[in-house]
Amino acid sequence: MIVSLDEMKQYLRVDFPDDDDFLENALQSAETLCADVARLSAEDFAKEPVAKIAIMYAVAYWYEHREDADHHDLTLSLRSLLFGIRKEGF
Repeated sequence: MIVSLDEMKQYLRVDFPDDDDFLENALQSAETLCADVARLSAEDFAKEPVAKIAIMYAVAYWYEHREDADHHDLTLSLRSLLFGIRKEGF
């Protein structure tokens, strides 16, 4: 995993274990989503410096907007964030 649970909790300033399961699932989903948006394999994506930032952004978005997340908006934001490493095609 590119971002550990402890790193994510520190980023979110969460100091209780209640949301650990949610955050672990969100970290895995964010890693996959970001690699897909960048059109890179998981291994290649993990090597990119921007990978951690993108994953943490996605998890923070989901965490803050649990009830009203706009996944299209999140994907567009990630596409902008990952533009520099995004492959033109698969």
